[in-house]
Amino acid sequence: MDSLDLEVLKTAAGWIAAGHRCELVTVVKTWGSSPRPIGATLAVRGDGRVIGSVSGGCIEDDLIENVRAKGISPDARPHIVSYGISADDAHRFGLPCGGTIELAVEPLHAGSGLPELLQRLEGGELLERRLDLNSGAVTLGPAAPGAVLRVENESLHTVHGPRWRLIIIGAGPLSRFLAQVASGMDYRVSVCDPREEYRADWNLPGVELLHAMPDDVVIEARLDARSAVVALTHDPKLDDLALMEALKSDAFYVGAIGSRLNNAKRRERLKLFDLTDAELDRLHGPIGLYIGSKTPAEIAIAILAEMTAIKNGVPAAMLVPHAAAPQPAGTAACTV
Repeated sequence: MDSLDLEVLKTAAGWIAAGHRCELVTVVKTWGSSPRPIGATLAVRGDGRVIGSVSGGCIEDDLIENVRAKGISPDARPHIVSYGISADDAHRFGLPCGGTIELAVEPLHAGSGLPELLQRLEGGELLERRLDLNSGAVTLGPAAPGAVLRVENESLHTVHGPRWRLIIIGAGPLSRFLAQVASGMDYRVSVCDPREEYRADWNLPGVELLHAMPDDVVIEARLDARSAVVALTHDPKLDDLALMEALKSDAFYVGAIGSRLNNAKRRERLKLFDLTDAELDRLHGPIGLYIGSKTPAEIAIAILAEMTAIKNGVPAAMLVPHAAAPQPAGTAACTV
């Protein structure tokens, strides 16, 4: 699955290759409430066709109207525009709570470098695209660790590629749902399973399938603060060593499936590997937020909901993880 912004780039590249003129619009700054985050993109073709979103619809209408009325000049240069500065504009463009949004509008052309950008993204690279706001010239290069969108020295720097990594241990049905949704959320997903019988029917485009021991995969991945590891096999021989390595890393999220009892036993086993209490406290298990999930698809949503909350810095007091969910009398412990 492609993220919306990657689909914008692909569509815009196709339009340019077919001889159409189009503009790429990128959210570069917001104040107050904004429907779309910084870095969100939209492409508008010369005839008014559009893909992507920068506001949810209201500002898009104005951008389309401008293109239809004025066209896109072959000599046009990138420029920055703002919407919603006044109360009247906020009302006109539907920005909630008087929010303001700043956009970079870039007329695209053959020299915009979209084919090279897309080819390198296909190879899994994390790239920084530098747009000279005076000339429209574009350069591409590797993105530095922690690079974010910014405007400096009359240049717009945007970051493209898999901003987050997810290693899934186990290639079962739950892994398939988790990998599919995570791929659409800007994760570069790798599924690791040394068991041939589980890998035999795996076919999920865009998801890397690894035949190796999970702890080796985790070590070689050099996990950073943009990485997550989720163990889904229920097999201590596969999960425990990988979890040990992940808990000692900078990964922002480490979780394992299993009941409360099984997770308590897992923690006791991990203590034998000389993990500190602080490292053990980083383990999420039973995994996921409590949403009453039962099916593999629902459990995948619960896991990604918890991962997203942790990634976005939501305070623990606002979350109800499965580990803290109330258990009705007479029911088995949660197995998520």
